[in-house]
Amino acid sequence: MNARHTLSRTSALVVSLVFLSLAGCHSKTAATPENFTLGLNKYFAEHADCLFPHGLTYPYETTDPEKTRQMNALVASQLLTVHQAVQIHESRYTVTTTGARVAPRFCFGHRVVASIDSSTPPTAVNGMLQTQVLYHYTIEDVPVWAKTDQMRAAFPAMMHAISGDASDKATLGKTMVDWQVVE
Repeated sequence: MNARHTLSRTSALVVSLVFLSLAGCHSKTAATPENFTLGLNKYFAEHADCLFPHGLTYPYETTDPEKTRQMNALVASQLLTVHQAVQIHESRYTVTTTGARVAPRFCFGHRVVASIDSSTPPTAVNGMLQTQVLYHYTIEDVPVWAKTDQMRAAFPAMMHAISGDASDKATLGKTMVDWQVVE
């Protein structure tokens, strides 16, 4: 072999090794903040944040002052109507035509991860590598009814979530192709 042929084979080998090492760095299964963000955002795109995650059955009746305050905020937003039984201090709420689009859970948007603040080293749990991540997020697609002062006062957790300075934690599991939220 001549020196020129040996040099080109050596150059090709070096280029191949560099390419493979870079490809490994960009793998969707690597334990990186970018991959954790992708996994979380994929999950949140399909799982909205809601006032009542498990939903309520309507008509909904309550005598609880806190629940009454929350439901009255939804009445003020024209998502519910109320009939009050004064003698027994009970309020009965029904869904309006406008409210039917968001009832029974009253979802107010979905999370978008702003940053991964920390993560634990991946460890095997039931045969799957898992990590705990702490992240900051914003809420996108917040409807007008969720932005009123009365709604913010009645639902402080929602108010904090849509503030732009919310954080939470999640468990992610490594699959063959990416990181996914473990439910």
